[in-house]
Amino acid sequence: MQYRTLSNGVQLPMIGYGTFQIRDAAQCGQCISEALEAGYRLFDTAASYENEAAIGAALRGSGLPREEWFVTTKLWVQDAGYDGTLRAFEHSLENLGLDQIDLYLIHQPFGDYYGAWRAMERLYREGVVRAVGVSNFTPERLVDLCMNQELKPMVNQIEIHPFFQQATALRVMKDYGVVPQAWGPFSEAQKDIFNHKTLTRIAGKHNKTAAQVILRWHLQRKTPAIPKTVHKERMRENLDVFDFELTEKEMESIAGMDIGHSEIIDHRCFCTARQLNSVKIHG
Repeated sequence: MQYRTLSNGVQLPMIGYGTFQIRDAAQCGQCISEALEAGYRLFDTAASYENEAAIGAALRGSGLPREEWFVTTKLWVQDAGYDGTLRAFEHSLENLGLDQIDLYLIHQPFGDYYGAWRAMERLYREGVVRAVGVSNFTPERLVDLCMNQELKPMVNQIEIHPFFQQATALRVMKDYGVVPQAWGPFSEAQKDIFNHKTLTRIAGKHNKTAAQVILRWHLQRKTPAIPKTVHKERMRENLDVFDFELTEKEMESIAGMDIGHSEIIDHRCFCTARQLNSVKIHG
């Protein structure tokens, strides 16, 4: 495994295991066990994924020392605000069965995320989280938060893949010492990405798959990624990306795939703000 060092020295694995939409407890537990066996050590969840308890149980039951695995979870919009964040964090901690979370993120840039950030600063100072950050923050919201808070986010987890390469967002994060982390690194399989002619041509030259080429592209851009799969063989495939390197010309070819916008979600759209503020994960 390779790592990115966060601004406070915490080591973030370059490839982690995403758990979005794996809600069935039995399936989730099996996936975590298989991912551990394959070699994953970073596991990404969220309060809104409704699988924290299953993930925590599988990790604690693995027999691996706590220091060998890295857990990320996220605060939902409904719980944004100072007091709500502290309550939500305790609930996530209880669900996971842990006394410390490695990375705690504000899941969406909506609601009282300023109050939430002040609470996260407190949690960080108290040592119950090793690192804090945000998710889905567009460049202007990230800059505004960075310039008006004592502690800057250490991570911004955003959508990044060959169809939406986020050059501006990455440049802004670099300016403020924020490490990007890619969710949806395979574009959620949109636009038949695994059969895209550019990727399959490059994959053939390296005796790899298109998925492995995509993850290698992320690695060479120094962007940690959290691919999700429920298939054991693909878990292993997604980690088998450290033994080859894309040429500069191949990187340029993939750069040509960028369409410059998301076809999954638009965080600048009022419809997105209305939709995400309407989602309630508890009574």
